[in-house]
Amino acid sequence: MYSHLTVGVLALQGDFERHLFRLSLLNANAREVRALPDLEGLDGLIIPGGESTTMNLLLDRFGMRSKLQELCRQKGVWGTCAGMIMLAQEVDDERVKPLQVIDISVKRNAYGRQVDSFHTEVRAELNGKPSLLSASFIRAPIVSRVGKGVKILSEHNGKPILLIQNNCLVSSFHTELDEDLTLTKYYLENLVSVFK
Repeated sequence: MYSHLTVGVLALQGDFERHLFRLSLLNANAREVRALPDLEGLDGLIIPGGESTTMNLLLDRFGMRSKLQELCRQKGVWGTCAGMIMLAQEVDDERVKPLQVIDISVKRNAYGRQVDSFHTEVRAELNGKPSLLSASFIRAPIVSRVGKGVKILSEHNGKPILLIQNNCLVSSFHTELDEDLTLTKYYLENLVSVFK
């Protein structure tokens, strides 16, 4: 169905394997991104959940920051949890230097520690229609500021958890841990295909 698309998943750290598996279920060409050459020829990129301070460190260690930032401003990009933190404009932790792709401010781990993790269903507005998404919140970030050009697609307890601006989609939760492919399809159709 999506065999004409090549999507990279940043595989320096975090739950990249689940995203790769989800992309393969939809017949997209999925590629691990571990070094600069892996960024070539991509139609889109997913920055997965994980530890944002570690991702931040490894991006600089492997000299990937500049090229990655350039790609994230041109192609369809999706950040989940730590990926949202990396794509934000501002982060409340000076150890993380975000890529500043989407105009939001975030607070790291604001939903609590690992023991505070929870799973729920959330309602989202996708393609002008209400959708139900399976969502896991694991040491998730909270969005503390939303810029003018950013659209909120879903909220949980009055807080934005799924947002989009131009070619950038971010979610404070994980959908890739469950069987739900709704958001992955939305990303491929509305961001990767459009900004290819």
